[in-house]
Amino acid sequence: MKKIINDVESLLEDSLKGFASVHRDIVSFNPQPHFISRKMPAKTGKVALVSGGGSGHEPLHTGLVGQGMLDAACPGQVFTSPTPDQMLAAAAAVDNGAGVLFIVKNYAGDVMNFEIAAEMLESEHATVLVCDDVSLPADHSTGRRGVAGTLIVEKIVGAAAEAGASLAACQALGERVNKVTASIGVALTSCTVPALGKPTFDIAGDEMEMGVGIHGERGRETVSLESASKIVNELATVIETELAVQAGQKILLHINGFGGTPLMELYAVYDLAEQYWQQRGVDVVRSLVGNYTTSLDMAGCSITVTIMDDELTQLWDAPVHTANLRW
Repeated sequence: MKKIINDVESLLEDSLKGFASVHRDIVSFNPQPHFISRKMPAKTGKVALVSGGGSGHEPLHTGLVGQGMLDAACPGQVFTSPTPDQMLAAAAAVDNGAGVLFIVKNYAGDVMNFEIAAEMLESEHATVLVCDDVSLPADHSTGRRGVAGTLIVEKIVGAAAEAGASLAACQALGERVNKVTASIGVALTSCTVPALGKPTFDIAGDEMEMGVGIHGERGRETVSLESASKIVNELATVIETELAVQAGQKILLHINGFGGTPLMELYAVYDLAEQYWQQRGVDVVRSLVGNYTTSLDMAGCSITVTIMDDELTQLWDAPVHTANLRW
């Protein structure tokens, strides 16, 4: 393993300190327990959005804290859920009198710890569970995983909260966005978790993992490496079937890198995916390309589609100012 680090045990805190220092105009870092919170004060009566999860997916979630998106993010150790005390401290720090909405990716540790925190939280609260990974069947024993679609939920709900939507309205909106969002990914390599010191799985130079998760776990099948056109067609077909996308509908198309894929390749994937949807009479009205929900140094990408309407498009377009998403 080759990593530019001093010590595995201090890596997370070193990273968070550096992140908070670089973006000191946007966020503040609370060292014990770890959480990142927005620095610009929110309006009184604004619903507070709190998310989090294991580190290694940067910029999700810390890089999405700021005006128009998250109020706080709780980072756990690499691929390890944050603890309930982190979530409680973060919620208390950003509660603005209108309640707290937890946005949680559907992983057992995250769900359990956010549930514990919610039970202990005295202020009004609600939860949105993101489960956009359609590489797993809908009746999977633990449910579908929350992956790159989490960013879409956080952006749209963040805009609604900034505009003054109630806690119940924000929760309902988050659940609605989750239902019209689907993601699926492919990996060309494994990732290397610093504490493990080696790739989490072996894969040959002429193979790829279809339906991979974001924690270095294997996908639903190992297949021979194919051209970009064939990869995009296979991924997009799964999404088209899952969401029952129809000609004339409008979508947001998000191509997300897993951390080890050059932007040159991600933009090429976007072009192919856009062609796929245009050929079916689907209007790509919004787009996002880049490394947003990563898996450390994994090479690969995912495709996320959200079916849009005028309200969702307006909320997507609303101003946002975070470290890694801003317009």
